[in-house]
Amino acid sequence: MSVPSSRRDPLGISGTLIADKYRISHAVGEGGFSVVYLAEHTIWRQPVAIKCFKVLANAPEDQREGLLDGFIQEGKLMASLSSRSAAIVQARDVGTFTTPDGQWLPYMVLEWLEGKPLDVVLYDESRAGFPARQLHEILALLEPAAAALEIAHSRGIAHRDIKPANFFVMGDPRGIEAYVKVLDFGIAKVMSDHAAVAAAMAQTGTEITAFTPNYGAPEQFSRTHGATGPWTDVFAMALILVEMLRGGAPALEGNDLIQLAVASRDPSRRPTPRSFGIPVTDGVEQVFAAALATAPGDRFRTMGQFWAALHHAVFPDAPAWQMATTSGVTAPRMPTNPIGVGAPSVPLPPGFPGLMSPSSQPGPVSLPTPPAFTGQSPLSTAASIAGSAPVAVRPTSSVAPIVFSVVAVLALAAGGFGAYRVFGHAAPPPDRDPRAATSGVASVAVPAPSGALVAPVRRTECPAGTVLVTGGRFFMGSDAPEFKLWQPAHKVTIDTFCIDVYEVTAGDYKVCSDAGDCKRPEPIPSYPKADSVSDAQHEKNKTIQAELCTFGKEGFEKHPINCVNWTLADAYCKAQKKRLPTEAEWEYAARGSDGRKYPWGDDPGDQTHMNACGLECNKWETAHGLKPSQRMWAADDGFFGTAPVGSFPKGKTKFGSYDFIGNVWEWTADWFETYKADEAVNPTGAPAGDRKSIRGGGFNGGVQLWLDPAFRYHQLATASAPGIGFRCATNL
Repeated sequence: MSVPSSRRDPLGISGTLIADKYRISHAVGEGGFSVVYLAEHTIWRQPVAIKCFKVLANAPEDQREGLLDGFIQEGKLMASLSSRSAAIVQARDVGTFTTPDGQWLPYMVLEWLEGKPLDVVLYDESRAGFPARQLHEILALLEPAAAALEIAHSRGIAHRDIKPANFFVMGDPRGIEAYVKVLDFGIAKVMSDHAAVAAAMAQTGTEITAFTPNYGAPEQFSRTHGATGPWTDVFAMALILVEMLRGGAPALEGNDLIQLAVASRDPSRRPTPRSFGIPVTDGVEQVFAAALATAPGDRFRTMGQFWAALHHAVFPDAPAWQMATTSGVTAPRMPTNPIGVGAPSVPLPPGFPGLMSPSSQPGPVSLPTPPAFTGQSPLSTAASIAGSAPVAVRPTSSVAPIVFSVVAVLALAAGGFGAYRVFGHAAPPPDRDPRAATSGVASVAVPAPSGALVAPVRRTECPAGTVLVTGGRFFMGSDAPEFKLWQPAHKVTIDTFCIDVYEVTAGDYKVCSDAGDCKRPEPIPSYPKADSVSDAQHEKNKTIQAELCTFGKEGFEKHPINCVNWTLADAYCKAQKKRLPTEAEWEYAARGSDGRKYPWGDDPGDQTHMNACGLECNKWETAHGLKPSQRMWAADDGFFGTAPVGSFPKGKTKFGSYDFIGNVWEWTADWFETYKADEAVNPTGAPAGDRKSIRGGGFNGGVQLWLDPAFRYHQLATASAPGIGFRCATNL
C-alpha cells in the first residue's frame, strides 16, 4: 500500500503490517497520549482504527507485561459493553508492536467510525456562529451516550474520563440522524492503575493523567472527597451539558491544573446553568446542582438516575420508560399500557438541593401519571423550554428501581452501520438511519404550536401490511455441525418491531418505480460466476434466467420482486419509510424465542409449506438447457419459478408472516460476518464488507438445511438473481 506524502504519519508506521493482519495506512487523529491510524484488516478486507498509545512508549520494561494485561482486560470490558450497546465503540483486538525506530507501543483495534468528536463539533460550530443548543436538543443528541453509560454504571463500571473528545458524533450533529458513541472506556483505569509507570515516564519528561482536568470531579483532584465511581461520570456529563448550553464555553474555568481543581471543588460556586446566567427552571437547576455537588454522596449514583431526573425536569408531563436488567443484559422496557399505569419514580441522591435535608435518607421523586398524548411535533431548533415547578419529594427509605426517561432514542439497539471514517466529513451511516435502528422510542419532545411541551407517544400498532414481532430473547444460529456459518448458537435480545406480512411484490416495486422513487432493476440478472462454469455458459445462463425476473411482467404483479441488488432493496424500503430487517430480526421473526426448528413448528413440512425446487423446477431447467438443481422433494409444488406471495399458508410464522422459507432468498441489512459466542442486543453484523447476509432460501433450492431459519448465507451486495428478493421492517 502506497501512502501519499501529504498524509500524516507521526509514528513512522504507515505501510506496516501489524499482527500479520492490520495494514497501517495513515494517521487520522492525534491526542495527548495516543495516535489513531486508519488500517485495513487484510483478511476481512475491512477498515479498522488502530489506536496507538504513544505516551506509553517510555514505559519501563518490567512494567510492560502488567500494562498489556491491563489493556487486554479493558479491551475485553469494551467488547462486552459494546455487545450490549451500539453506543460504545467496539474493541476488536489488543496487542503491542515495535515501531521501526524501536519504540514499544501497545495498541487497540477499534471499529472504524465516520464523523467527529464532540469537542471538534463544538469548536466548528462556535467558529461558524451557530447558536447554543437548547437543553432538549442536547438531551436528544447525547441520549445514546447516556444510555450506554447507564449500562456500565448498572454493573458498577465507571468511565472516569468523560469529556467531549470521548463522545464521537456520527451524522449531521444538528440533524435528527445524529448518533453518539462513547470512546476510550476503561483507558483511564489502565492509566490510574499503573502509577509506577506514570512516575517512571514523568522522569523522562512524559506526563500522563488518568482524567482530563477540564472535566474533573473533586474526587479526581483529591481523594479526600471520596472514591471515584459512576457518580464521577455524572459530574463530567453535567459539565458537558453546561458547556453545550454555553455554546462551547467550558463550565470549569481555569488556566492550569490548580485553577481547575479550585473551580471543581469550590462549594460556594457550582458551575450550574444559572451560575452562568443561563435561564432554566427551578427543577432543572436543582438537578444540575445535585449532579455537580462537591461530595460524591450528594450526587446521582448513576447516569440513569441523573438523566431520568433531568428529563423529568425538562419534560414534567412526559412518560418515563424503565430500564430493566435481566441476566446481565440491560434493555429498554416499556409498560404494555404506559397510559394509566402507576406513577414511576426516580431515585435521587441524599441531600438533593431544596428537597431533602442532608440527613434524609435517599428517596424517589414521585412522577405524575402521564396523560395520554397524541401527535408528534417536528424538531425545532428555536424551541424554548416551558417553565416547570420544582419536583416534589416523597421521602422513603426504600430504593426505587432506576427509571430512565427517553428524549430521543436509547442506544441499546443499533449496532455498527457500515464503514465510518474517523475525523472525516460527518455523514449518516449508509445502511440504516441510526435513529431508526433503536428500540422504537419516538423522537424528541418539542413545543407544540401553543408553546406547551408535548411528548410524542410510542406507536402501539404496526403499519398496514406488517405484523408485530414482540421483542424477546432467543438463541440465534445453531450448534449443529452440518454447517459452519450458523455456528455458534448465541443468546440475542431483540426489541419489538414490525415486519412485512409478505415479501415485496413486483407490483409494489413497479408502483415505486413509476413514481420515480425506485430505480428499475436491470433486465438481466448479475451474480458471481461459479468456478466450474465457463464465461460463455455463465452469460448464457443469466440470459435464460432473465425469464424468471418478475419486474414489469404481466401476471407477475403478486409475485415477489427479484433480480434486485441490495442497494435497490434498501432504497425501496426507505421510500416506504421502512428499512431492511437486520439478520437477527429476520431470524427472530421467522422462529421466535421458543426454539422451534421451522417457522411453522418442528415438523419439517413438505411441498405444501413452501415454494422450493421439486419436479417442476427440474423440468423447467431441463427444458431450457440448464443443469438441474438439487431437488427438495420428488413432488410438484406448482411453481417452476416464484409463486404469488402467500401461496403457502401452512408455512406462516407464529407472528403471521408468509414465505419466510422458500420463494426467494431475502436481503437483510447486515454485512456478513461470522458469529461470536458473546451475548448481544440487537446485533447488526459487520461494520463494512462487500457481501450482505441473505436468508430463507428460494424457489430453486433443494438443500434441506435451509429450511431451518438459522441457515444463513451471503451474496455480493451488487449481485441480482431470480432467487433473491426482500421484505421490509420498521420500528414500533
